[in-house]
Amino acid sequence: MIGSIAPQERVLVTGGTRGIGLATAQKLTADGFEVWITGRSKRESIPTQAEAFHYLQADFSLPEDVTKLCEIVREIGFHALVNNAGINIVAPLLQLSEEDLDLVFTVNVRAAFQLTRAVLPKMLDSDYGRICNVASIWGLKSLSGRAAYSTSKFALRGLTAAIAAEFAPNGILANCVAPGFIDTELTRSVLGDDGIQKISTQIPMKRLGSVSEIAEMIAWLVSTNNSYMTGQTVTVDGGYLGA
Repeated sequence: MIGSIAPQERVLVTGGTRGIGLATAQKLTADGFEVWITGRSKRESIPTQAEAFHYLQADFSLPEDVTKLCEIVREIGFHALVNNAGINIVAPLLQLSEEDLDLVFTVNVRAAFQLTRAVLPKMLDSDYGRICNVASIWGLKSLSGRAAYSTSKFALRGLTAAIAAEFAPNGILANCVAPGFIDTELTRSVLGDDGIQKISTQIPMKRLGSVSEIAEMIAWLVSTNNSYMTGQTVTVDGGYLGA
């Protein structure tokens, strides 16, 4: 075991160099966790804001990278895991290739599955664990062109339910967070100013969510404050799906 920190205070956040992942890592650090993050870039190339965390490089689109990462994760030992890393390929179904679907599933589902298996032995040893999978509102409903992404996020919710059902007797709780439209660089690059203004009118709160608002929910779910919620998908979307 690396370090002397109590195991329940060590958390792994995948895709932690930007957006929701970075905000979550920052929040968990403020809450007293020892935070490890993953990213695709070499250590010297990650954003300055991410330099404060322990860093593990892995490209989740490469199965060999995830296999090596899982070996390291087993050795370190984590008692909280946030599966946040993900990709999206937007394309009409008839233009979506099987290779596209495989890539989205490799990153969004298979990596989460593998990392969950990697952290479980240490969690079982201590009869304590918290797992949060970052899904999406598109894992609850879908849109044209979202076949690959929505399918992967629905699958991630299914994985979460299975983990919760199997390991609740061992003190291991697993939940999903399903963010709506969140103000990130990716959202702004995809929607543009006009798109953001249009979608904001469809959200009851009349604005995009912030990454810190998602991070707050994730941080609660993986903390000891969450002692009974498991197998759930918590939607954080400003009322978009409920409107």
